[in-house]
This record gives sequence, C-alpha cells and structure tokens, in this order.
Amino acid sequence: MKPSWIKVKLPVGERYIEVKKILRRYDLHTVCEEAKCPNLGDCWSRGTATFMILGDVCTRRCKFCAVKTGNPRGKVDKGEPERISKAVCEMNLKYVVITSVDRDDLPDGGAEEFAETVNMVKK
Repeated sequence: MKPSWIKVKLPVGERYIEVKKILRRYDLHTVCEEAKCPNLGDCWSRGTATFMILGDVCTRRCKFCAVKTGNPRGKVDKGEPERISKAVCEMNLKYVVITSVDRDDLPDGGAEEFAETVNMVKK
C-alpha cells in the first residue's frame, strides 16, 4: 500500500476548472502542464500555477525534463507579459511564480521578456 503523501490528487473541482479556463483564455503556458508535473491537480485545485514564459519549446535537451525541445528561431510572444498580468489579477494571486524555458536562441536568453513580465505583473 502506498503512503498517503505519495498519492496524486485528481485534477477536479471548481477552482481547478477556473484556473484551467483562465490559462486557456490567455493562451498561457505553465511548467505544471509542459513538464507534466504530477502535482498539477493539487496546485490548480488550490488556485495556483507556475507560469512558464517564452513559449513551450526549450532549446536544451535535459534528459530529466518533459518540456518539448527544439529551436523557436527567435520567436517571442510580445503580448505574453500583459496576458500573464491579466491572469494573475483574475486568479487573485498574492504571489506569482514565473519560470521559463531556456532560450539559447535569444541574445539575452530572454532576460528582456522576464523583466517585462515582472513589471507588468507588479502594475
């Protein structure tokens, strides 16, 4: 028998559905989904998510990671920071966790987009 702490909570509930709708409405990525995190159901059911900026394609191929890999060819979604800011407001978050894929195809590795996203969320 598995210990109770090792069991994964099924992704259900009103709050889970609300978070999913918000993320879809704003076409946002989360590390929860992209990395196939087993805690997605638990986190989303509590109204939290870890936003993943700069797309859903990583330029590295780490063996331990489930995020898609490839070459985004310098494409950056300039509207993403504003959409994340709107999602944060709708989710009524007290704090925000933002991560990203590695973007070795960008001269600054995506630093400009990180700064823009943080500034938009702080407004």
